[in-house]
Amino acid sequence: MRLVWQLLAVAAVWIIGNLGIIAVKDNPWSALVAGLLTAVVGVLVYGWVVRRTEHRAPVEVSLKGAGAGVGWGTLLGIVLFGAVIASIAFFGEYTINGLGTPAGAVALLGIMTGAAVTEELVFRGVLFRNVELWTGTWIALVLTGSLFGLIHLLNPNATLWGAVAIVIEAGGMLTAAYIATRKLWLPIGLHFGWNVAGSAIFSTEVSGSNTAQGLLDATMSGPALVTGGSFGPEGSIYAVVLGVLATGVFMWLAYRRGHVVPVRRSARTDLAATLSR
Repeated sequence: MRLVWQLLAVAAVWIIGNLGIIAVKDNPWSALVAGLLTAVVGVLVYGWVVRRTEHRAPVEVSLKGAGAGVGWGTLLGIVLFGAVIASIAFFGEYTINGLGTPAGAVALLGIMTGAAVTEELVFRGVLFRNVELWTGTWIALVLTGSLFGLIHLLNPNATLWGAVAIVIEAGGMLTAAYIATRKLWLPIGLHFGWNVAGSAIFSTEVSGSNTAQGLLDATMSGPALVTGGSFGPEGSIYAVVLGVLATGVFMWLAYRRGHVVPVRRSARTDLAATLSR
């Protein structure tokens, strides 16, 4: 039962927090504060429910190393997304027309903070970590990464290819970042940096969610395979390739550190035991 209780607790913060952010998104500073509060409450609730259901300290959200993990992850996310934009711009498909809307960028910082933290708590902290207990690392990565991508079909301008691209690039990359470190801070920073670069900096659609209102006034045109179309650059082949490469690097680190859990023979028994706790 621990999986159920953890999922219910953290998903409630995810849903309520994001509804609150959406309600005040027209006020940039209120949206920023709402996003930060959602992130803080999400981490606190996650820590509380893990302590109650697993009777252990939630080391994956320990404050030790949090700053470095979030900081390096954010930098990496911005660099990776910047490389995607640079690749698109190289062929003239991304054009900067001038400055955009700083106020919009502030609001997007709050929106992306809340989204990055709560989504990582749900998908990596709760789902991947629990599923891995009875399937091993690789199967859990595929299952939870696929769910992470497919849930993006609910976004306003979602496309099937966009969701598949998220499965391959983000579902793999973010999960592998957790596996490599066994902490949630690096994937949180990576998720945040990627989304902030796409929305608040480069003013593109992020997962088809109408976020093209950042610091730059920019336009994209060209084949959907190159630009991602209405879904945004995450649907670009460049994003998929970079995501796969990053996943490979993180999984290499995970193997070197002994963080990869093999498939267990008693998967059915482990599942029953996990659900009954």
